[in-house]
Amino acid sequence: MVKQNTNSKKGFTIIEVVLVLAIAGLIFLMVFIALPALQRSQRDTQRRDDMARFLSQLNQYQANNGGTVPGDAVANWNVAESGTDKSFITNYMKAGGDKFEDPSTGNTYKLKQAVQACTKGADCPNGAASETEMGIIYIVKNAKCEGEKPVYIEGSRKLAVLMKLEGAGVYCGNN
Repeated sequence: MVKQNTNSKKGFTIIEVVLVLAIAGLIFLMVFIALPALQRSQRDTQRRDDMARFLSQLNQYQANNGGTVPGDAVANWNVAESGTDKSFITNYMKAGGDKFEDPSTGNTYKLKQAVQACTKGADCPNGAASETEMGIIYIVKNAKCEGEKPVYIEGSRKLAVLMKLEGAGVYCGNN
């Protein structure tokens, strides 16, 4: 007669459990590191899309107004003039219920115009590079973009439009 072993136990060893937990921990760690970078990238893509729409609407404004830009005062870009609602933001960017909001704050983009226009032989203002707050579009007159930096170009109707990106750098576009 053969005696059967009744002490055999079924289950995982402690090493197998620790190994599975370590692998699961590494996967979670990678997800939590990659997820914020992915979200930043998506918000920056939305900002670039918003800037492209802004430049398109700026070209539309110029076509409708004899090639002029909204005006020297930032108020002409952001808010109503003389009690009527003639602002660029309202009539062009938010027309038909469209939104023009920064994806990280949910606030309407703010427009900031350089105090001085770009001049020949001088460095152009690049306020977007020094901005710490997201959602600000910086407008430089007499300028065009070369990479992330505005440079002088002849013509008061030429604008470089810049925005600081959350990931890194500055997005610069021309009208």
